[in-house]
Amino acid sequence: MSEAEIDALTVAVAANLKDLRQAQDLTLDELAKRSGVSRTMLHQVETGRSTPSIAVLWKIATGLDVPFNRLLQGQERSGPSVLRLDHAKLLFNHQQTFSSRALFPFDGHSRHAEFYELVLKPGGSEVAEAHAPGTTEYLVLAHGSRLVVEVNGQATELKQRDALVFAADVPHAYRNPDRSAEAIAYLMMTYHSNG
Repeated sequence: MSEAEIDALTVAVAANLKDLRQAQDLTLDELAKRSGVSRTMLHQVETGRSTPSIAVLWKIATGLDVPFNRLLQGQERSGPSVLRLDHAKLLFNHQQTFSSRALFPFDGHSRHAEFYELVLKPGGSEVAEAHAPGTTEYLVLAHGSRLVVEVNGQATELKQRDALVFAADVPHAYRNPDRSAEAIAYLMMTYHSNG
């Protein structure tokens, strides 16, 4: 991701976090308690001084009780949208062994489903905390020899083109046991709808 794209992502997250927090009439301290993210980190994200990792964004989204993509939304668009790989907004874990690329436009619309490309470097892993109640993940291993998905302590190994569906409102993790090749998976996430 280029510096300009990182800056655009940082600005979008900062503005959305501030708007969402204020709309819920939450202080930084209250959101810190609800999300498990320190007040200092929330302040840095909200003021655009820090681009958070995927794990931090998930914690914030959970604390605000909003879909993950709500923190990433940008300008509203109309008509077809092409999401060029060379302009992708990638989010990484702290170890830089896992990346997530949204395969839908950040257009200001709230969604009940999202689509992502996940890339795990050889030997890479990512641990995810429980998402909002009712969240379901649909995952297919598109490239790579194996992918291990652990859901609430139970491991399932996928081979290329295998698919897995699981309730993501419990802790889960993705692990690429292959130390010689990356694993690429496609993930559709759906959120519980109240109406």
